[in-house]
Amino acid sequence: MTTQIRTRFAPSPTGFLHIGGARTALFSWAFARRHGGQFILRVEDTDVARSTPEAVQAIIDGMKWLELDWDEGPFYQMQRMDRYKEVVAQMLASGAAYYCYTTPEELDALREAQRGRGEKPRYDGRWRPEAGKTLPTQPAGVKPVVRFRNPAEGSVHWVDLVKGRIEFANSELDDLIIARPDGTPTYNFCVVVDDWDMQITHVIRGDDHVNNTPRQINILRALGADVPQYAHLSMILGDDGQKLSKRHGAVSVMQYSDDGYLPDAVINYLARLGWSHGDDEVFSREQLTEWFDLDHITPSAAQFNTEKLNWLNAHYIKQTPDAVLAADAANRLAHRGVNPEQGPALETVIALYKDRIATLVELADAVEPVYLDIRPSDELLGQHMTETSKAALAELIEAFGNCEWSREAISAAIKAVMKNHGLKMPQVAIPLRVLLLGMTQTPAIDALVEVMGRELVTRRVRAYL
Repeated sequence: MTTQIRTRFAPSPTGFLHIGGARTALFSWAFARRHGGQFILRVEDTDVARSTPEAVQAIIDGMKWLELDWDEGPFYQMQRMDRYKEVVAQMLASGAAYYCYTTPEELDALREAQRGRGEKPRYDGRWRPEAGKTLPTQPAGVKPVVRFRNPAEGSVHWVDLVKGRIEFANSELDDLIIARPDGTPTYNFCVVVDDWDMQITHVIRGDDHVNNTPRQINILRALGADVPQYAHLSMILGDDGQKLSKRHGAVSVMQYSDDGYLPDAVINYLARLGWSHGDDEVFSREQLTEWFDLDHITPSAAQFNTEKLNWLNAHYIKQTPDAVLAADAANRLAHRGVNPEQGPALETVIALYKDRIATLVELADAVEPVYLDIRPSDELLGQHMTETSKAALAELIEAFGNCEWSREAISAAIKAVMKNHGLKMPQVAIPLRVLLLGMTQTPAIDALVEVMGRELVTRRVRAYL
């Protein structure tokens, strides 16, 4: 592309950064990175009643956790009020905008009458200046809004980079309010000025903005500004095909961190929510930025699949160094009041479990019993600690006291005890698991015993012999 690509992510800080917003940010980021362009972060905080500093921080934290780095910003619309008012003044002077003194009560009455006639409710242009038209007398004590003078004829269209050609008749678009009675600008106007000033070339956003686009294009043209290309992403549905909600995954991106997902897994998963590169399912950030385009974004809704996300996360956990996983597990265990330093090396325990779990929370859950003073349930003890098993385990502990502490020697000791007592592996391994960790299923018993260490294994077993 001859012009430097400039994309933007422009969240409203009225809540957390959720999965839908994160996908929009990712696609905008990846497109800019693919073309050596610039990615801008802009915070649309003009909704003063609902925007909060906490929400702003939550958005920034989410972007940083996903490692979606931005080249410029974050810019805040509330810090650009003077610029918006300057452009409003220019539009008033040029005739592209005008003052409207219609009160909210008059608008309500107008819409009610239109609905009664079966018409689409809309502003009727009573204060719109026209050649030969006499405007009403300005009412005393009424502060006007400023409306954009939308073209009255023709149509506005664009070739959406996801949805194809979209066209709106200008007659369907009434004159948009661009400044409120107190002078503060409205959302659609701020977006236009920001995209113009920041030289945005590609607007990648959710398809809930499709109806805003014709108005924004008309304002840009009235300003003599370049019109960016638009790509509107279809919504994300939940596992059940319904609109994504909190129970599906429309929670804060940082909740995925709390729930034990790796950022690379979430990025990989989000990239496949509506975009594809052949049949590739697992790919790195580097591959994503090398491959990403807008041609392969599907115009149909994407469906969130928790099982697929868990599968990807399990894959990335397997690829993560044990030391990194151990640091995360140590932090999670510390929050539970568990000190992994008082026990076998956490990295070696992690190595036993990392191929068996889907999330970092599951990993912490799995290794936690190694570091707790476990007491098996009476039910498990009654079921598995028979006189036969006690005799076998007593002999096994004696053998453990004398053998070399390696997985091979431990395995040989277990097999010798099985042979001496005429038992099969489960008849020795399951009672041993119950005494060591209070459960019947663990990684391979010889590997577990080796990692837990001679002293801890001996102490836990002898407590029940």
